[in-house]
Amino acid sequence: MYAADMAEYARQMSTDNSAEVSRLKRNLIRALREDVTAKQRLVLTMYYAQGMNMREIGEELGVDKSTVSRTIKRGERRLQRCLRYGAAAFLRNMDD
Repeated sequence: MYAADMAEYARQMSTDNSAEVSRLKRNLIRALREDVTAKQRLVLTMYYAQGMNMREIGEELGVDKSTVSRTIKRGERRLQRCLRYGAAAFLRNMDD
Protein backbone atom coordinates (compact mmCIF):
# COMPACT_ATOMS: atom_id res chain seq x y z
CA MET A 1 0.00 0.00 0.00
CA TYR A 2 2.78 2.44 0.92
CA ALA A 3 4.59 1.87 -2.38
CA ALA A 4 1.38 2.54 -4.33
CA ASP A 5 0.78 5.76 -2.35
CA MET A 6 4.34 6.88 -2.99
CA ALA A 7 4.02 6.10 -6.70
CA GLU A 8 0.83 8.19 -6.91
CA TYR A 9 2.48 11.02 -5.00
CA ALA A 10 5.52 10.94 -7.30
CA ARG A 11 3.27 10.98 -10.37
CA GLN A 12 1.33 14.00 -9.09
CA MET A 13 4.49 15.83 -8.12
CA SER A 14 6.03 15.27 -11.53
CA THR A 15 3.22 17.02 -13.41
CA ASP A 16 4.24 20.08 -15.34
CA ASN A 17 3.76 23.10 -13.13
CA SER A 18 5.91 25.48 -15.15
CA ALA A 19 2.99 27.84 -15.81
CA GLU A 20 2.33 28.17 -12.07
CA VAL A 21 6.02 28.71 -11.35
CA SER A 22 6.23 31.36 -14.09
CA ARG A 23 3.19 33.17 -12.69
CA LEU A 24 4.66 33.10 -9.18
CA LYS A 25 7.96 34.51 -10.47
CA ARG A 26 6.15 37.33 -12.30
CA ASN A 27 4.17 38.15 -9.17
CA LEU A 28 7.29 38.14 -7.03
CA ILE A 29 9.13 40.46 -9.43
CA ARG A 30 6.15 42.79 -9.49
CA ALA A 31 5.95 42.76 -5.69
CA LEU A 32 9.66 43.53 -5.48
CA ARG A 33 9.17 46.54 -7.76
CA GLU A 34 6.00 47.87 -6.17
CA ASP A 35 5.75 46.78 -2.55
CA VAL A 36 9.15 46.94 -0.89
CA THR A 37 11.31 49.98 -0.30
CA ALA A 38 14.31 50.66 -2.50
CA LYS A 39 16.66 49.76 0.36
CA GLN A 40 14.79 46.51 1.05
CA ARG A 41 14.89 45.64 -2.65
CA LEU A 42 18.63 46.30 -2.79
CA VAL A 43 19.40 44.23 0.31
CA LEU A 44 17.10 41.37 -0.72
CA THR A 45 18.74 41.29 -4.16
CA MET A 46 22.22 41.27 -2.67
CA TYR A 47 21.26 38.51 -0.23
CA TYR A 48 19.22 36.20 -2.46
CA ALA A 49 20.33 36.95 -6.03
CA GLN A 50 24.00 37.70 -5.46
CA GLY A 51 24.47 35.24 -2.58
CA MET A 52 26.13 37.75 -0.28
CA ASN A 53 25.95 37.17 3.45
CA MET A 54 24.71 39.79 5.92
CA ARG A 55 28.20 40.81 7.00
CA GLU A 56 29.29 41.41 3.39
CA ILE A 57 26.16 43.43 2.65
CA GLY A 58 26.68 45.48 5.79
CA GLU A 59 30.27 46.22 4.86
CA GLU A 60 29.34 47.25 1.34
CA LEU A 61 26.49 49.50 2.48
CA GLY A 62 28.29 50.84 5.54
CA VAL A 63 25.72 49.56 8.04
CA ASP A 64 25.73 47.05 10.87
CA LYS A 65 24.96 43.39 10.17
CA SER A 66 21.91 43.60 12.45
CA THR A 67 20.51 46.42 10.31
CA VAL A 68 20.88 44.22 7.25
CA SER A 69 19.11 41.38 9.06
CA ARG A 70 16.18 43.62 10.05
CA THR A 71 15.94 45.02 6.53
CA ILE A 72 15.78 41.51 5.06
CA LYS A 73 13.12 40.40 7.54
CA ARG A 74 10.98 43.48 6.92
CA GLY A 75 11.27 43.07 3.17
CA GLU A 76 10.37 39.39 3.39
CA ARG A 77 7.32 40.20 5.52
CA ARG A 78 6.15 42.81 3.01
CA LEU A 79 6.56 40.35 0.14
CA GLN A 80 4.74 37.60 2.03
CA ARG A 81 1.87 39.93 2.88
CA CYS A 82 1.67 41.15 -0.69
CA LEU A 83 1.75 37.69 -2.21
CA ARG A 84 -0.68 36.27 0.34
CA TYR A 85 -3.28 39.02 0.51
CA GLY A 86 -2.73 40.61 -2.86
CA ALA A 87 -2.72 37.39 -4.86
CA ALA A 88 -6.24 37.87 -6.19
CA ALA A 89 -5.49 41.40 -7.36
CA PHE A 90 -2.21 40.28 -8.89
CA LEU A 91 -3.90 37.46 -10.79
CA ARG A 92 -6.63 39.78 -12.06
CA ASN A 93 -4.07 42.32 -13.24
CA MET A 94 -1.87 39.69 -14.86
CA ASP A 95 -4.72 38.87 -17.26
CA ASP A 96 -5.08 42.52 -18.32
